[in-house]
Amino acid sequence: MLWFILAIATALCVATGDALTKKFFGRFSPYDMAVASSLYSLPFLIIYIFFIPIPELDTVFWWIVCVLIPLDTFAFYLYMKAIKLSPLSLSIPFLSFTPVFMILTGLIVLDEVPSGWGVVGIGFVVAGSYILNVTRIRYGYLSPFKAILKEPGSLLMLVVAFIYSILAVLGKKAIQHSSPLFFGFFYLTTLDITILILFPFLEKIEWRAILKRPGKGMSVGLMLFLHVLFHCFAISMVKAIYMIAVKRMSILFSVVYGWILFKESNIGTRMLGALLMFAGAVFIILLG
Repeated sequence: MLWFILAIATALCVATGDALTKKFFGRFSPYDMAVASSLYSLPFLIIYIFFIPIPELDTVFWWIVCVLIPLDTFAFYLYMKAIKLSPLSLSIPFLSFTPVFMILTGLIVLDEVPSGWGVVGIGFVVAGSYILNVTRIRYGYLSPFKAILKEPGSLLMLVVAFIYSILAVLGKKAIQHSSPLFFGFFYLTTLDITILILFPFLEKIEWRAILKRPGKGMSVGLMLFLHVLFHCFAISMVKAIYMIAVKRMSILFSVVYGWILFKESNIGTRMLGALLMFAGAVFIILLG
């Protein structure tokens, strides 16, 4: 059961990292938030990567990395913007749509028909997204869905979920051509360096303000490092689908953080919606 404990720890680190980023750097631009996260996680990653065996890497691995980095860089910017603009309880749960998009992509591109449980999972995710905004039902039965389009964080996280559905498939291929531990740390280190080089060209970064918060920044960086560490160890012990299903609990932890740290409202209905979305993602991942 060690893999289960590590998967829960991964989920907790993901949610904690998001909450701390919003709390400590939420007043900055999404570019600054991404730079701060990358800057303070990079030392942990660089130190640890020297202790990881380097597998034989082929052309396929390098091509996939070249495709993943720009996509993930864009997704990370949108992710930061989403948690900056909207409550955690109205943005993070929409990551549950990642497996939904993976099923729909398979249906459209590969003509793969989802199983009955997959359809049930999609229904749960959609129902959960409705309940997240159910307090707006007084404006009409479709108002909870319309509210998603009006909540910038929810909409942005839907785009992130779609990009992640592509990254998940490509990432799995890259792991097959390397190793889980090496790919996790090498990839995130490369992503951090890319963000630190690219984002200052896109917008002026508040370096002085970011560097004045070393303690807060290191706490964010540590969470990102531990997220990758626990993820890689857990996924090496059990089938990836089981580990990812448990990791999706980060959605629920994020709602709790939204309530505790940011006093977000309607937390009862939002937790119910997040629970349904989590359940739907688990159905799709394990049974879809």
